[in-house]
Amino acid sequence: MSGRNFRSDNEAGVAPEILAALARANEGTAHSYGADAITKRLQERFCEVFETRVDVLTLVTGTAANSLAVAQISPPYGAVYCHTDAHINTDECGAPEFYSGGAKLVGLGGAHARIDIDELARTLNHAGYLGDHECKPAALSLSQATERGTVYSRDELAALTRVARAHGLRVHMDGARFANALVHLGCTPAELTWKAGIDVLSFGATKNGAMMAEALLVFDPALAHELGRRRKRAGQLLSKMRFVSAQLEAYLEGGLWLRFARHANALAQALAEGVEGIPGAELVHPVQANEVFLRLAPALASGLRDAGFEFYRSPRTEDCYRFVTAFDTPMSAVESLLQALRAPT
Repeated sequence: MSGRNFRSDNEAGVAPEILAALARANEGTAHSYGADAITKRLQERFCEVFETRVDVLTLVTGTAANSLAVAQISPPYGAVYCHTDAHINTDECGAPEFYSGGAKLVGLGGAHARIDIDELARTLNHAGYLGDHECKPAALSLSQATERGTVYSRDELAALTRVARAHGLRVHMDGARFANALVHLGCTPAELTWKAGIDVLSFGATKNGAMMAEALLVFDPALAHELGRRRKRAGQLLSKMRFVSAQLEAYLEGGLWLRFARHANALAQALAEGVEGIPGAELVHPVQANEVFLRLAPALASGLRDAGFEFYRSPRTEDCYRFVTAFDTPMSAVESLLQALRAPT
């Protein structure tokens, strides 16, 4: 990324390893619509990484992954519970509702964008009293990492999924920054997904070095029934699928995805630690992935902009700003940002 651009990891470039994989995939011809050798290898690779049999649908956007997941685990008259700040609830223009045919998203509270388990339990305990007059509780969606850069621990995930299971809900995980959460916790992909009660995972790669590559991973074979047709109907069945599969294969190769996430997380942590003690700058949320939310005095925020730094103002909070590090953010960028914050205003 540019040394002064902290707006989003979506604005980072493409990793050289992934560009090289795309170049290799471009040699010669290959069967279309996922019948190519790369896509077949990728299916097996995901099974190895997650230590179980998993159905894999390659896609090009996280919105498509989340929306197809919601459509697969909830009927049109279903209620899908998520955090109020969840990406599916705030940033996808009604796509989950559209692709599910009308499923209702129900926002729940909780500190630092993590769903409060007591609120989830209370909500589900009181759901269903109106019978056919209300949406049927169908699914729980959890963001990992969350929209505020925080992470659910394995115990927190297990507790939430137990509540969901007790009420007959399926569980989806929005893993746009799954790699960042994984390296923070130091556990295995299996421990953070199906072993913790997750049925469907939106597996993100675009924010962590890919060009445009996402995947929908289904851990319960029963849930994969007709999902391929749902993908086709959504316009996500790619004729030249090998070019998405090649990105994901390179992403997983040799733990590249984890190395990239560790780098991004480490730089976010360095920024968070460096901010401590700077007058007019305050951390808003714990830093557990690659996003840092700061409450900044107006003079500090304007001073950073005047110095050419780019960052994002958090919605609904005038003095809260988001800084995102990526797989290619140089440490010198964090050092320059901290130096600018410490400069007299």
